[in-house]
Amino acid sequence: MTNEKAVAEKLLQINAIKLNPQQPFTWASGWKSPIYCDNRKVLSFPFVRDFIKSEMCNVIFEKYPEAEMLAGVATAGIAWGAMAADQLKLPYIYVRSKPKEHGMGNQIEGYYEAGQKTVVIEDLISTGKSSLEICEVLQKQGLEVIGVVSIFNYGFDVAKDAFTKAGFPFTSLTNYETLINLALEKNIVSADQENILLKWRIDPANWNVN
Repeated sequence: MTNEKAVAEKLLQINAIKLNPQQPFTWASGWKSPIYCDNRKVLSFPFVRDFIKSEMCNVIFEKYPEAEMLAGVATAGIAWGAMAADQLKLPYIYVRSKPKEHGMGNQIEGYYEAGQKTVVIEDLISTGKSSLEICEVLQKQGLEVIGVVSIFNYGFDVAKDAFTKAGFPFTSLTNYETLINLALEKNIVSADQENILLKWRIDPANWNVN
């Protein structure tokens, strides 16, 4: 299995994850958040990139040995899916959030056949909504989605419930709880800040730093 603590440490090391309970970030959804995760930064650090890629391949190999195809989610999951597919020597496709408005109008890029057992590759999972939409797109095209793998997972109950309801298992290389425990251990955050960070995860839509 993946070393969740080691993955979290690498992400903190290169500032792919920033923690700022006092001056929260604003997500595209409008949520205020004391954490910002940008796994695209990992691509710029070769040794960290190689470590994350290897951990991802280990998870796919161990949890989804029957996988016949990897599908990267555009845009952040495209590179990770391609690297993992190359190492595991599996066919690869990637999926847009919506079909192209020109050319062939494709939403799925690459060659695939109905019935192929497919693992979806994401960079992170928050509410799970976008990941599950991609799973549904693949299913409608006849592919059998057997799981989703991401680098990071916020651990929201809404995501767990959504994946359970949809019937898709998911695995993440590391997660919010592991990250916060490590940040406290390394004195990146104080005990008071840890409490703020843990409270945010319980109800992120209505969280307020004050």
